[in-house]
Amino acid sequence: MLAIGTTLISEEILEKKFVCDLNACKGACCVEGDSGAPLEKEEMAILDAIWPQVKPYLPANGVKAIEEQGTHVVDSDGDDTTPLMKGKHCAYTFFEKDGTAKCGIEKAWKDNKIGFRKPISCHLYPIRVKKTKAGDALNYDRWDLCKPACACGEKLDVPVYRFLKEPLERKYGKQWFRELEKTAVAYKKEKKASR
Repeated sequence: MLAIGTTLISEEILEKKFVCDLNACKGACCVEGDSGAPLEKEEMAILDAIWPQVKPYLPANGVKAIEEQGTHVVDSDGDDTTPLMKGKHCAYTFFEKDGTAKCGIEKAWKDNKIGFRKPISCHLYPIRVKKTKAGDALNYDRWDLCKPACACGEKLDVPVYRFLKEPLERKYGKQWFRELEKTAVAYKKEKKASR
């Protein structure tokens, strides 16, 4: 793990390559899994506030799930998450004609209806953030669904951290990201020298 301030970063975030390939995966990360998207405390109040603007972007079964469960839930592990539709996929999901799953929150944001893009856990994927007493620990999450994204990242030679520049800056700020870039360059040089 590498440190930037109180943040610990897995070397895999600097080493692994990743670029989402929506044509290949069809947004499977919105559909697969045992629970909804992890939420930060402040995001729950945001979801409550933006619900009226997001609601028109969702299919009837998504609206029903949110109206029955709430805009956020506590999952079986005790984590705050987005609710699921019939225990299957995120209730904020809608589907394009070709079957691609997309985020209703993000669609409302793109249409300038709200100022919140989507939960930071979704925006940061495949990075997962674990809160520790010392600060945040950032880890690379492997998921078979993302094999096309890994292949695309390899082909384009884009490391995870560079692909996720925008959400990392959203979460930690531009200065923090500049430090991450410097750390990545130094790490790469050190690794090359040790061969």
